[in-house]
Amino acid sequence: MPRTVFNIDIRKPPEQHDIKTHNRWHPDIPFVETFKPGDEFRVECFDWTGGQIANDNSANDIRDVDLSKVHYLSGPFAVQGAEPGDLMVVDINDIGALESSQWGFTGIFALENGGGFLDRHFPRAKKACWDFHGIHTSSRHIPGVRWPGMVHPGLIGCLPSQELLDRWNKRESALFNTNPDRVPPLCTLPDGMAGTTTALMGQLKGDAAKDAGQVAARTVPGREHGGNCDIKNLSRGSRVYFPVYVKGGGLSMGDIHWSQGDGEITFCGAIEMAGWIDIGVDLIKGGMEKYGVINPIFRPSRIEPRFSEYLVFEGVSVDEHTGEQHYLDATIAYRRACLNAVEYMKKFGYTGEQAYMILGTAPVEGRISGIVDIPNACCTLALPTEIFNFDIRPTADGPSRKVPQSNVADSD
Repeated sequence: MPRTVFNIDIRKPPEQHDIKTHNRWHPDIPFVETFKPGDEFRVECFDWTGGQIANDNSANDIRDVDLSKVHYLSGPFAVQGAEPGDLMVVDINDIGALESSQWGFTGIFALENGGGFLDRHFPRAKKACWDFHGIHTSSRHIPGVRWPGMVHPGLIGCLPSQELLDRWNKRESALFNTNPDRVPPLCTLPDGMAGTTTALMGQLKGDAAKDAGQVAARTVPGREHGGNCDIKNLSRGSRVYFPVYVKGGGLSMGDIHWSQGDGEITFCGAIEMAGWIDIGVDLIKGGMEKYGVINPIFRPSRIEPRFSEYLVFEGVSVDEHTGEQHYLDATIAYRRACLNAVEYMKKFGYTGEQAYMILGTAPVEGRISGIVDIPNACCTLALPTEIFNFDIRPTADGPSRKVPQSNVADSD
């Protein structure tokens, strides 16, 4: 077993740990440890909220979660010899749930607190909790489904340079200012721009931590360095090539998912959990120029759930509320594909919220199937039929059965 180089105690909040996580990106965050190319090590990670969500039957914690604190990332770690312009080669050798925390959660965030892909259709906070049974998962809140996990870090990347951080802040603040009153907001700004004071800057302390926290980038989106990309195929056996922007690289990770559908559409749409990752690191000197890399590239795992049959739902770029035709809008097309799948599953007794959560957590396959046939982009969502313990395929007789009545956890 690799040496554990970052430990967490899920009984204590991240802010009370001696070796602290970080929830912002900034080039001055100190390295926790430096490794040589070829080294392997284990990293423990909080769930993305730092333990704000409980394994219970109320969604009040989803409703009230403080999104200015997330995500809690373990690291950063340096690789000896890494220089800007290199590629850091990161192997995800193994990954799993903490032994003391064999469960996960999924949330539909309230419209005013983050929302989600279908937030106009599902504006209230809801929650489902999941139990892990070896490689499988099931939920008391969503009956009739069970599938093997494709465990992966939702968030992993290297530290930005000061120049890259400044570029992020400039372009994202410009976007925010186009509609500063939008709910949910167009993006999440640094503390100095947004007026919040919840930056946790790892081992950076005192005035240095406070000053850096004012301009440090939030961890919500993926960017050039990697970050919150939520790629479900980055499971055990994957290899990622990260652009290096600072000396040492500064690799950090967290937001571990037991399973996720393409798009993680409820926003807190994966099965979120606390866990551990076994990492191997190496370098390709000058790799960014050699291979024309701007964003990370990756080789997916050879180990993943295999399904032999899917139902594929199609959507096109026509707004479901107004009937307005849009030009090759893949976002609207994928939303329509998701909504079509939700309506289908409701015929088998699922609530809209349960169906929405299935699409966010199960290993569904999302595709841009057509992006040239004007005016409609065509997106598809492939739902594996074998995750259900009944036949969900369409027949002349109609839905063969209804799932037992239950529902996801609600908020007051």
